[in-house]
Amino acid sequence: MEPNNCSNKQTKELLDAVGFIWNHSLSFLNSMALKCAIQLGISDAIKKHGKPMTLDDLTTSLSIPLNKASSLHQMMRLLVHNNFYTSQILSTTGEQVYDLTLNSELLLKDHPLTHAPLALIGITPQLTEPSHNFASWFQSHDQSCESSFHVAQGMHLYKGMPSDAKLNDLFNLAMASDSRLISSLLLVNDEFKRLVHGIESIVDVGGGTGTMVKAIAEAFPEMNCILFDQPHVVNNLEQPNETRNLSYVAGDMFKAIPQANVVLLKWILHNWSDENCIKILEKCKEAIPSREKGGKLLTIDMVVGIPTDDENHTKSQFLADIQMSYLFGGKERTEQQWKILFDKAGFCDYVILPILGSRSVIEVFPA
Repeated sequence: MEPNNCSNKQTKELLDAVGFIWNHSLSFLNSMALKCAIQLGISDAIKKHGKPMTLDDLTTSLSIPLNKASSLHQMMRLLVHNNFYTSQILSTTGEQVYDLTLNSELLLKDHPLTHAPLALIGITPQLTEPSHNFASWFQSHDQSCESSFHVAQGMHLYKGMPSDAKLNDLFNLAMASDSRLISSLLLVNDEFKRLVHGIESIVDVGGGTGTMVKAIAEAFPEMNCILFDQPHVVNNLEQPNETRNLSYVAGDMFKAIPQANVVLLKWILHNWSDENCIKILEKCKEAIPSREKGGKLLTIDMVVGIPTDDENHTKSQFLADIQMSYLFGGKERTEQQWKILFDKAGFCDYVILPILGSRSVIEVFPA
């Protein structure tokens, strides 16, 4: 396209393309605005106020200097555009006021399903800076560097996390907040309840601080539940007193997994390469009985392309796929990619339940 010979239609297409590039090059500011909203406590301030807030009220509540009020207005304009808040003009005073949406309610610190920690872990500098190394990682011939994070830090993320107390704590908070959401949805879902009905024992592999398995143990008091994670995670937990059907075990999932009828993997396998996933799955198979005796694996993860009719979830899957790639050398997998892993690890059949938005529950049976 020659700029001097553009028709009106071509001019519009050219300018639209420029805007498209701008939007993508600056889209990191959407994440930074979200981070700012969480750190300032904008949602908490509006909730505490009890009704929609004016900019002046919000500025005062957040202890923001008056000379920065116009900058706060700019920030709120973007957050409103991104559907975190609503705004309206009061007919009585002509003032603009801001209110919560479901999106921003999930940023409340005291919300039972708060996702603030999960949002923050995704945009913490330690985890975003390695994304600047994509090109150098692609061009590197060093086979030992499995990801952009490995290029930047010289190690796998999980190897360095135990020595970074702040990052480790935020990671555990993020995983716990996600587990609260997932468990609250699954334990009232008839399809999931069918999957776990009659199970005598379950081991939650990589279960972190135990939010998910504690919820299962409380919902099914007749089920023997095991939390299994690395020593630096499990050894710092207080042994459960009230939940008698729950125990904690420290170990390495690449070496051995505690015996149980069912192995649960929530958001584990996407962190690992295909080779490592097969090793983990083989250990899962060793830990469970035959299919005839009730043995199976339940994995909660994304199946790229499922659901097929929701652009929001599809975009989440593509972004998460790239995040797993640069952080771990992992991936979000399609159904065919999952099938290959299951087959190579000695599993013969599976059922996908698309009941968690961009994620699914996959019921997998040993051969």
